[in-house]
Amino acid sequence: MEQYILKLDELGMGDVERVGGKNASLGEMLANLEGLGVTVPDGFATTAAAYRDFMAQEGLADRIREVLQDLDVDDVDKLVETGAAIRQWIKETPLQPRLNEEIRKAWDEMAGGRDIAVAVRSSATAEDLPEASFAGQQETYLNVRGIAQVIERIHDVFASLFNDRAIAYRVHHGFDHSQVALSAGIQHMVRSDTGASGVMFTLDTESGFRDVVFITASWGLGEMVVQGAVNPDEFYVYKPALAAGKRALLRKTLGSKAIKMVHGDDGHGTRTIDVPTADRGRFCLDEADVETLARHAVAIEKHYGAPMDIEWGKDGGDGKLYILQARPETVQSRQGRSILRFKLKDRSTVIATGRSIGQRIGAGTARIISDVKEMNRVQPGDVLVADMTDPDWEPVMKRAAAIVTNRGGRTCHAAIIARELGIPAVVGCGDATDKVQDGKPVTVSCAEGDTGFIFDGRLDYEEQTIELDSMPDIPVKIMMNVGNPDRAFDFAGIPHRGVGLARLEFIINRMIGVHPRALLEFDSLSDDLKHTISQQMAGYDDPVEFFVEKLAEGISTIGAAFAPHPVIVRLSDFKSNEYANLIGGREYEPHEENPMLGFRGASRYVAESFRPCFELECRALRRVREEMGLENVQVMVPFVRTVAEAKKVVELLAANGLERGKHGLKLIMMCEIPSNALLAEEFLEYFDGMSIGSNDMTQLTLGLDRDSSIIADLFDERDGAVKALLHMAISACRKQGKYIGICGQGPSDHADFAQWLLEEGIESISLNPDTVVETWMFLAGQAVG
Repeated sequence: MEQYILKLDELGMGDVERVGGKNASLGEMLANLEGLGVTVPDGFATTAAAYRDFMAQEGLADRIREVLQDLDVDDVDKLVETGAAIRQWIKETPLQPRLNEEIRKAWDEMAGGRDIAVAVRSSATAEDLPEASFAGQQETYLNVRGIAQVIERIHDVFASLFNDRAIAYRVHHGFDHSQVALSAGIQHMVRSDTGASGVMFTLDTESGFRDVVFITASWGLGEMVVQGAVNPDEFYVYKPALAAGKRALLRKTLGSKAIKMVHGDDGHGTRTIDVPTADRGRFCLDEADVETLARHAVAIEKHYGAPMDIEWGKDGGDGKLYILQARPETVQSRQGRSILRFKLKDRSTVIATGRSIGQRIGAGTARIISDVKEMNRVQPGDVLVADMTDPDWEPVMKRAAAIVTNRGGRTCHAAIIARELGIPAVVGCGDATDKVQDGKPVTVSCAEGDTGFIFDGRLDYEEQTIELDSMPDIPVKIMMNVGNPDRAFDFAGIPHRGVGLARLEFIINRMIGVHPRALLEFDSLSDDLKHTISQQMAGYDDPVEFFVEKLAEGISTIGAAFAPHPVIVRLSDFKSNEYANLIGGREYEPHEENPMLGFRGASRYVAESFRPCFELECRALRRVREEMGLENVQVMVPFVRTVAEAKKVVELLAANGLERGKHGLKLIMMCEIPSNALLAEEFLEYFDGMSIGSNDMTQLTLGLDRDSSIIADLFDERDGAVKALLHMAISACRKQGKYIGICGQGPSDHADFAQWLLEEGIESISLNPDTVVETWMFLAGQAVG
């Protein structure tokens, strides 16, 4: 006689056929990971044998098989009708007496006479197909109390095997309905209703980058995160720094966290309430909790030997962190050795924005769906627009060219399904159902970083497939120009030898948005300006720490993505008019007739008025290199006009803890002014190499304003005078055995210019990511031809 009930701590991954993947995994962790500090709530599980014996009663299985035999699951109305009928049959069929008795016995032992709360979770398995994945298809019930409720919820879990989405999934994947069984897991509740909860992955869900743990978190029970009902906080933790005992939190993003799920008023079930404004404006985990969760995730990944998708909860009573579920990640970990790139050919009016999912582009007719009953309106190739999606929508989501939601984060239901289907999704827009017009054509682009865009009309776009194993050897290092940290993990998948130019301007402009002096002098600002800046730095108490932390986040994200290869970070090179456009900037910036030739680069750093701001940049760089251990990050100084200025800025860097040679620090200078090439050997006394900025070098050599359309046709990096200066700089660096690269636009625009640089002996060419493969193949052809 087969067992009906098993304790979770008696289970392991060898029991998937008996209790399904979810319950087997809980047992595996209870037995093997508690010694590593991973705490998993215990409990018991019903077995697949108990379910099959239940289904054998009164010919129930035969009736279900008959009604499903000829069902067309793409007929959504018929699917809904049939599923509801089957679930009703199951609920009307009582649990067999033996199962009822054994559940009561296990409950009495688990409760020990106490009034405990449990979660009743579903765990499906396919007989003889233990590798089949049914994650997220069946129901979970939280805050269940008393044996009567437990038995009722186990009954509901059995019925949920025939949810509409589960029926459709099995048909689409060729599974016989009768082969699939269900195990109910009864697990102690973690009081995350008074704490926080969320989901974490042991890789980046968008790019598949393996060296990070990605954590989402929100107040209350985790269903709100999983369903996509909230925009959660997000955290990235760098695994190598964690292993080395270094500061490991790469970056964090504050979510709106507008609602949370808590226990019901009567002590049973759950309800949803608004989150107080103060709690919305602060992170629901501190850095210590984030790193602890990341350690748990790494331990789980190491034990299973695969990237993992993990649900966690923080108990508001005891303050402890618990692991509630763990299963293999099934999308990015299965990607092959090729990359598919998408790029818009043109742009139009932006209708709405949100968090991008999938790095793809899709276009179609917008269909705004407010209720599951309207799903039939979505036709193949349409763009599904909704407040949020849930698993009941899955049968039609596969028809969509793209998905757009008002609510949700990067681990919500819509995001997970979009990744599985290979379509773009923009989640957490807030107002997409108001701004997008039903029946109008739109284009959904997730190909431009963390922000996803919904454009008016159908736009043309192109696709490019990069075969990573087919890149030939070439006699030069191909590096990349990267300004946007949001794309760093993605770009790191392109063949490369590091980052030749990481611009701080993008980080300051997009992630900070405030003039550094306004943050330094925050207390003396007007009330209106203080209010504006306070909104910009939500989640941070200290204005100066906000600047340093966000700048360090941007730098460390790029540094981690490309480690161990060098990442050359150029100190900020805003012109005065660009600095003035930052919040509070007009209070501090001079008006200049020609900012391109004015207060910028090294001259700005050594000026008394800007030096305190420059010191903040130095603090951020030290944090990245010393506290996080990212010593592959190098420092580059732009627009150094004279040798005397070079000496001053190098001394200032040393005074701020960035001493050349210390902890392997290399200082590079931009070679972008004719004086840099003419006196290259003298400049190199203070630097470890040069990186050519071909844009400024061309305009200053030819006396052009590169922003002037009148003389734009004269701008050409391949002009003989420009080449003569570049030849001088390259020769000087090679003579002294120092680094010489180029990070300007020229090689990205002109493959023949890249070839000339190769012949001159350039050490590296840093390209825009979208031109890497094309230029690489061009140079390989020249080299072997």
